[in-house]
Amino acid sequence: MAAIPSIKLNTGALIPAIGLGGGPDDFTPEGIAGSEKWLRTAFETGYRHIDTAWMYGTEPAVGAAFRASGLHRKEVFVTTKLPWHHQKYVERSFNDSLSRLGLDYVDLYLMHWPQALEYPTGYDLPSTPEEIFGGFQVAETPTFNDTWAEFERLHASGKARAIGVSNFSIKTLEQLSKTAKIVPAVNQVEMHPYFADTELLEYCRSKGIVVTAYSPTGHAKVRSDPTLVALAKKYNVTPTQIILAWHLARGVVAVPKSSNAGRQKENLTLPTLSAEDLAAVTALDRKERCDVWIKFGPDGKMLGWTREQYGW
Repeated sequence: MAAIPSIKLNTGALIPAIGLGGGPDDFTPEGIAGSEKWLRTAFETGYRHIDTAWMYGTEPAVGAAFRASGLHRKEVFVTTKLPWHHQKYVERSFNDSLSRLGLDYVDLYLMHWPQALEYPTGYDLPSTPEEIFGGFQVAETPTFNDTWAEFERLHASGKARAIGVSNFSIKTLEQLSKTAKIVPAVNQVEMHPYFADTELLEYCRSKGIVVTAYSPTGHAKVRSDPTLVALAKKYNVTPTQIILAWHLARGVVAVPKSSNAGRQKENLTLPTLSAEDLAAVTALDRKERCDVWIKFGPDGKMLGWTREQYGW
């Protein structure tokens, strides 16, 4: 089994290549509050990279679990994200995240989505899923180029040690590059064997942008693929461990979510795959997204944007 490496960002900082996805088991108040328990377990297991977001509601739990761990701040890499309806409130939202985390800085701050949404509630998130996913308007301003300029100011303050984006395509990264003074350190996107997105990965690599994979195992549909099951048997591991090892071999950071102590440990204990087996996993690519809530409606839009606008 290989040790979990770290990958150097374009800032010179090192990001552990396996992090823990910090979304709650469910988005009820109880589910969010219960996150602290399994986040504590993650630190005990050896995780040193936690990926959370304002939208997840788990920033307070991440901070509490970190303080309970007894670890020094420099030992832990913390990522959080600006939500889609806060692009008019970048500094306020960032400071809110710092306060919730109880930290003086974050290691990485991401723009969660490229589009800006507006709710009747303004800064606050609506209370029901129906309102969250349907009760918004797409704002023409600020553009993500405008928002990135605010990110650059946060970076200059030292409170966001690295800045990056999420759910950006080659198209939107190209649009961002027209005004950006700082190249994003990270682009966090859905990526797994059924959605390898090799073109985006190679583009980001050419620009010095590290790719982080969310939903990195593609859910049960991907993990039950016969090729992955056979490889898991060959290496005496789980299909999840095969997939995470594949990400590492591609130079991709992965942030799998697990609140189970046993699976948390497994996700940090990965085999080294042969070149032939790596190619077999890559060959599973179907250009098929598996994230359960990324769905385009009858109007051809998802969160107010078309596939063309996303560059997907």
